Amino acid sequence: MVPTDLILAGAVLLLALAVDRLMGDPHSPYHPVALLGRFIGWWGRPAWYSPRFQRAAGIFFWLVTVCIFALPFFLFDRYAPWLVFLIGAPFLLKCCFAWRSLEEHSVDVVAALESGVDAGRELVKLMVSRETAQLDAEHIRSAAYESATENLTDSIVSPLFYFALLSVFGLGLAGAAVFRAANTMDAMLGYRDERTRIGWCAARMDDVLNYIPARITTFFLLAYFLTTGTAARAWKVMRQDRKKRPGFNGGIVMAAMAGGCGIRFEKPGVYTIGDGERSLEEGGPAIVRALRAVTLAFAAIAAGTLILLAWLIHSTGI
Repeated sequence: MVPTDLILAGAVLLLALAVDRLMGDPHSPYHPVALLGRFIGWWGRPAWYSPRFQRAAGIFFWLVTVCIFALPFFLFDRYAPWLVFLIGAPFLLKCCFAWRSLEEHSVDVVAALESGVDAGRELVKLMVSRETAQLDAEHIRSAAYESATENLTDSIVSPLFYFALLSVFGLGLAGAAVFRAANTMDAMLGYRDERTRIGWCAARMDDVLNYIPARITTFFLLAYFLTTGTAARAWKVMRQDRKKRPGFNGGIVMAAMAGGCGIRFEKPGVYTIGDGERSLEEGGPAIVRALRAVTLAFAAIAAGTLILLAWLIHSTGI
């Protein structure tokens, strides 16, 4: 590994965050993730396969999808000249994560509630898969902020983590792209309905790939809540409620967020996380501040680590 490559990777990570804040997510049918979604939608139809072959088809197409989506990122990693890489890589990395739009979606749902519960129900449908027709205002806010909190890992920390980790091997963009493809497949297919078999691989791989990043996210949340004086409460709720949400990863992050912000997340009939010392109407903005703080802190430390590693390699001649 050449030290300058690591310095470039650190710079790209920070520039990608700046691109995200300036541009958000362009609503284009030609956005790489939109194209990815259409490809998954094409092959991910359970009716196309007999039940006995659905799981095998899901595994096969998981591999195909990851390879197809990550290939352009891999080629750019390997063959782009350094100046082209510095200019183009932030835009490619930005395709693999979403920070500004994550904040905007939850804020937009809350703003829609000012026009009535029905407006909030319609908008929150874009963020969650649960039935929204009977949700009241507090449960609509919960759905929006739950999605934002879970996606702090899925949409920000995980892709940046894999970019930073695999940049050591010159594969940072490819690593972020592999994660984005895997997470998109889970979001589209990882449900316990007619997609159970074909989405089995997507759901399992998403659990595996998010396992370490979810715990890193929780660590950064707890560190942030030290600055707000609520770390002890965040730790308590995290220990108490982390297993209430199905899955290995989402519950630990949501419980830490609920405890640190003093709110309650609730999916009716499924789980209740947090003590609810204040309503989501009051505590919601604290969630957005926590999302922003963790994103900036993690990105700064990841980029700083890459630059420090470059300096150590240069100093020691490794």
